[in-house]
Amino acid sequence: MPMTQKPEVLSPRVKRAGGLFDDEHLDLLSHVLDDFLRIPYTSIRFGLDGIVGLIPGIGDALGGIASCIILVAAWARGVPYPVLVRMVLNVGIETVVGAVPVVGDLFDIAWRANRRNYALLVGAVEAPEKHRRQSWWILLGLLAVLMLLVLVPALLVTWLVGTVLTMLFGIHVGGVHW
Repeated sequence: MPMTQKPEVLSPRVKRAGGLFDDEHLDLLSHVLDDFLRIPYTSIRFGLDGIVGLIPGIGDALGGIASCIILVAAWARGVPYPVLVRMVLNVGIETVVGAVPVVGDLFDIAWRANRRNYALLVGAVEAPEKHRRQSWWILLGLLAVLMLLVLVPALLVTWLVGTVLTMLFGIHVGGVHW
């Protein structure tokens, strides 16, 4: 596989790493962690991350730590910060959801955060501005969804409390008749 690194993107940290953060090594790592084994007669693939995730209590944490190698490599190679945040979210989602017994392990196998993150790393090195912009949009969308997840229940609780106060005591909260 040819190197996709651009000399102007590489930081001095990469030079000291002695080739550990080369595309070839990172691709192999993501492959071993996410999809180097196949269930015979199916297209289902999984890796060490899926196997280690079966260990109760610490399996998903160990998988998350192993996934951080690609994150460190991306940082060392100068990947834009919005893309790094997106990569951290991929690992976080895989680690948190993967902690749920059985369902989490199946999700872990399907999500493949390491393959996603390797693709983001390569894409961000080849076209940093495109991936920075794309990551900003994804992060802003995620922020909007999180705000809605907080705002909608807060508004619902406020409405419910106002309705109950009006029904029980005839109190009008903030001059609004509920």
